[in-house]
Amino acid sequence: MATFNAPRLSGADISVIAIYFILVIGVGLLAMFRAKRNTISGYFLAERSMWFLPVGASLYVSNIGTEHFIGLAGSGAANGIAVGAWELNALLILQISGWIFIPVYLSCGTYTMPQYLAKRFGGNRLRIYYAVLSLILSMLTKCSSNLYTGALFIQQALNWDIYVSIVLLIVVTAVLTFTGGLTAVIYTDTLQATVMVGGALYLMGAGFYEIGGFSGLLEKYPQAVPTNVTAIVPGTTCHHPDKQAFRMLRGATDDYVPWVGFLLGQTAGSIWYWCADQVIIQRALAAKSVSHAQGATLMAGFIKILPLFIMVMPGMISRVLYPDDVACTNPDYCMSVCQSRAGCSNIAYPRLVLGLMSDGARGLMMAVIVAALMSDLDSIFNSASTLFTIDVWKRIRKAASVTEQLLVGRVFVVIMVVVSIAWVPVIKETQKGQVFIFMNEVTNYFTPSFAAVFLLAVLVPRVNEKGVFWSLMYAFVVGAVRLVLVLSFQGEGFCGASSTTTIPSVVRDMHFMYFALFLFLSTGLIALVISYLTTPPPEECLLNTTLWSYRSKVKTFSDGSKNIDVDLKIISGADGNEMDPVTPRDDVAPPTVTEESNAEETCIDLLQTETTATRSVARRLFNDVFGIDQVHESTENDEVFHDPVFVPVALKQTRLEKVILTTGLLSILSIAVAMYVFWSVYNFDTNEFYPEGAEDLLPGDEEFLHNSMNHTAKHTSDTALSNRTLV
Repeated sequence: MATFNAPRLSGADISVIAIYFILVIGVGLLAMFRAKRNTISGYFLAERSMWFLPVGASLYVSNIGTEHFIGLAGSGAANGIAVGAWELNALLILQISGWIFIPVYLSCGTYTMPQYLAKRFGGNRLRIYYAVLSLILSMLTKCSSNLYTGALFIQQALNWDIYVSIVLLIVVTAVLTFTGGLTAVIYTDTLQATVMVGGALYLMGAGFYEIGGFSGLLEKYPQAVPTNVTAIVPGTTCHHPDKQAFRMLRGATDDYVPWVGFLLGQTAGSIWYWCADQVIIQRALAAKSVSHAQGATLMAGFIKILPLFIMVMPGMISRVLYPDDVACTNPDYCMSVCQSRAGCSNIAYPRLVLGLMSDGARGLMMAVIVAALMSDLDSIFNSASTLFTIDVWKRIRKAASVTEQLLVGRVFVVIMVVVSIAWVPVIKETQKGQVFIFMNEVTNYFTPSFAAVFLLAVLVPRVNEKGVFWSLMYAFVVGAVRLVLVLSFQGEGFCGASSTTTIPSVVRDMHFMYFALFLFLSTGLIALVISYLTTPPPEECLLNTTLWSYRSKVKTFSDGSKNIDVDLKIISGADGNEMDPVTPRDDVAPPTVTEESNAEETCIDLLQTETTATRSVARRLFNDVFGIDQVHESTENDEVFHDPVFVPVALKQTRLEKVILTTGLLSILSIAVAMYVFWSVYNFDTNEFYPEGAEDLLPGDEEFLHNSMNHTAKHTSDTALSNRTLV
């Protein structure tokens, strides 16, 4: 049996990793002490004062985690460039977010996506349902998949105890998150984005150099089958490369990436992720203006061009270099290589790092993977704590003080860490095949309904709370049933496994992307029908909450009165105030804020009477660390005038800003469409490189096995590639 002996880290590797951690922790601590962490928007939204470069970097890094490095490279190794379609799709949907959704969110002054639902439709049941479901999905899909893929890399690279490594990484990540808030997260994300992109570009260049460039990949990937007979399952063709490896969007009935299903079905899931998911939108809400927010989505979109080349193709290169391990299909052999019976394509990226990188450079790439893990986790932790504090805890304890809210946000991070670690064994044992595809499949059973709801909320003013709520209840039941059926009838995921159960046609014949399309359309239709059969939403729910009203200057007070032509207030980081009350017009008196007022949900005034009671040394140290030493609490006797609507950014754009942003928008859309067309339509003639007779056979033809070993002759002649060993 072939073995792969990972090299020990050299002194240069350890030095690079140490320098990286020092830089990250230093940046986080600097941001922590400079950030206004004793306010809700300071901790959760970085004072809404970030410019487009750090916000754009944070948008990218918040999305790119170890599940992308491991998952995209693994899917590339298994099926070629098709998985890159998700990245190009994100490039397009990001711009929908920047030009349609984010201006509305900024205008109505929302902190969280559930809060937007409450503003747009009224009531609390939508808000609570979305928050709870988002938290569950975050812990059991996003966070757990990051932990699984990060642990897989550590296991392959260092042979450390997997759980000790996970705990150490999570502790560092959690400390940066709950001490510094979003400001620390965004600044550390900016550093990590630089490390991630730079290191991945280096590895891509080294990989292409090793196999002879892109032409070498075209020639050698079709021949990348295991040469060790113990690595494959006799009588099967699971180990053979995908015949459409160099095509992105495939036929409408393809079982991997059907073009109709992807463009219409998977796009719905992408709309939820990029336009309504708390982790992503929270970064854009930290921008100082709508121009900076749109500039950030453009910047993140341009960077999203890279994953196809720096993650997917390196995975294919890894299969060329190490086919015995990366392309193994024998469950026992794979278990000895990567502790998974379903296959080891997910180790493609770690194998490439350990096989190609020199001392020091290997440490840099280790830092890149750690950066991906930490950046994704800190984004998830910060955003989840925001959701729980504002949308769940405030519903439970309406009178919670600011100090209590800030502490609860930190405590929830700890709880989330514990739950995530507890789920690691579950993910490790139940993961089937390609982790990236599996993660998208599961989320697509629930998220397309939210895409439909948010689109209707922004675009169709007539849609009301009843229509949205009952359509979401329908979607949850349908999605849960589909998930249960899939998990119940999927059988064992390794090659050659026999199934004793009859798979229902709704699972077997309906691709998850087509299911996502069905769920998206049916949810939207139900919401529209119920809405038009019931009373329209109140007028105050439509002010500044739709695409047609977000520029409205009519602001509604908590008692229902209106103040016309309220100036938009720009809140800068230099201001000493969390929010200065907008000076009311002389002819309109500010309303009295009552106990029943919901003003604290949209405008939390933290500039009230400061608590000055003498504190112990321990309490002062605790407050300094957690950023609550200067929290201002209100008392029952305080007479406070709350700004009726928290307007944190200027929606105005200069002519120059509009020209620059529009030019960037047209450029990025043109690039995305051109790349889709090229990688999906252009026919790379690779048939001559496939083994003789392979073009006439379909996956599953047992006779193909008899020729499989002869087909590798050309590949095995290149001993520098096929017999590479690490010492």
